[in-house]
Amino acid sequence: HDWDIGYLNVNRDGYTTRRAIGVNGQLPFPPVYATKGDILVINVHNSLDVPTSIHAHGLFQKGTSYMDGAGLITQCGIPPGDNFTYEINADQAGTFWIHGHYNHQNVDGLRTPLVVYDTEPAVLDYDEDMLISLEEWYVNEFKVRMEEVLNPLVPFPPPPSFPYGLINGINGNKTTPITFVPGKKYRLRVINMSSTEWFKFSLPGHQLQIIEADGIDSVPHSVDGLDLGPGQRYSAVVTARDTDLYNYQYNATLYANFVPFIPGMNPRYYQGLIEYKAGAPVKTFAQTDDRLFVWSDDIILKALDREPVLSVDRTFEWTISSKKYSNNITLAILDDIPFQPPLVPPLFSAFTMGDLALNSTVYGPQTRAHVLRLGEVVEIIVHNPTILDHAMHLHGHAFQVIEYGPSGIPADPEAPPIPVRTFSEWPMRRDTFVVPAFHYAKVRFCADNPGVWMFHCHMDVHFAMGLAVLFVEAPDVLQREQTIPQALIDMCQRQGIVTSGNGAGNLGFNLTGLPPVPN
Repeated sequence: HDWDIGYLNVNRDGYTTRRAIGVNGQLPFPPVYATKGDILVINVHNSLDVPTSIHAHGLFQKGTSYMDGAGLITQCGIPPGDNFTYEINADQAGTFWIHGHYNHQNVDGLRTPLVVYDTEPAVLDYDEDMLISLEEWYVNEFKVRMEEVLNPLVPFPPPPSFPYGLINGINGNKTTPITFVPGKKYRLRVINMSSTEWFKFSLPGHQLQIIEADGIDSVPHSVDGLDLGPGQRYSAVVTARDTDLYNYQYNATLYANFVPFIPGMNPRYYQGLIEYKAGAPVKTFAQTDDRLFVWSDDIILKALDREPVLSVDRTFEWTISSKKYSNNITLAILDDIPFQPPLVPPLFSAFTMGDLALNSTVYGPQTRAHVLRLGEVVEIIVHNPTILDHAMHLHGHAFQVIEYGPSGIPADPEAPPIPVRTFSEWPMRRDTFVVPAFHYAKVRFCADNPGVWMFHCHMDVHFAMGLAVLFVEAPDVLQREQTIPQALIDMCQRQGIVTSGNGAGNLGFNLTGLPPVPN
């Protein structure tokens, strides 16, 4: 694949033309398809006026941590006018996506689905594979929105924005029909590529059998609809009706629980046509409160491979919060202080610091780096005693989803108690989980993938405000088994970025040169 990443002016929502980021002069640009075992080669040329990078969301990059694409973490950005070739091992089958991972360029359009077909048959037979990508689209560029959030002269938070919904890259109410043939079975791969908001997806008159979440196969589970946070994906098999007397509509609802309910703005409702026969009448259904629907729920799903629950070696327990600092700017916190990248990409420090790479201090205080031993089983408990839901993503891994329960004091004292809910039999795994407002979530993973991996909120405003930490995984093994490509080193050096030493580019524990920790 040859990708020329550049600016273009587009009207995606039907209302506003604005500058966006596309590929080869297109937005949307085509999805990427591969087969398990392929090496996905993407030759990137940067036609922007700022650096760029891309990340294959959900692919573990085992043995190739330097291809993860996290800007200023596993690589320096590709500078304007420069080129870099990603060679990504498609070792996992499933539904993923590729997006910008430098200065949140995904929010402005640099994102597309990635499907890796399996060489083995799926748990349920189906006749055809269909892709449904869901996005929200803001009137303003991400940079403008963040300037509002971080402006010390105006009250925080700024007034909420109300984005529009896109389906398969275009205005959600102008999508082309999806064709069903009576009696056939369809695998719908539904992806929420949004940067902030949630989507609900349903097909009235049809049941959805979930068979995959975030690239992990599940025991088939029947639901009325899919509820997807930013970054999440599901595959569901749908059996078409046995007659073409009627056409049907699917529903895609863009919503956020943490901004005001305003009819026509939050939520926004979109519908598309399931066409059995051109010109057939559309089957209508009585209006039903979707709170009565059975929605996707990862604590109920079971991993198809029946991986046993992991026994914990080490636990991290963190609370999501925000603080106003002395400069009157509010930042987000997961682990004590807000995240900020150091001067040297942490993966480069892990490669070059020898035995000191095992000491988290060398990565700098604002990386919130935690060094893990190879094979260590890590449990993360994330408390969210706030009114905001958060979608949390870990690079390089999928979590076992273990438990959800109450955290903090809900804003509504009349709300029913939040129950503790745990997995049954075999915990489902996924790479992005949601911590609802006033809940905690408990997840586990095995540190079996040497590298430097981000754990961050996939709501880009929160990520940009500092809601992230790093896991530095088995740096001793990393140094023995992997080598950073010279092309990545050269690309940093052309930008004057140091490629060895601690987070400040110095020897030992001398971190002189790093910006001061905010207070």
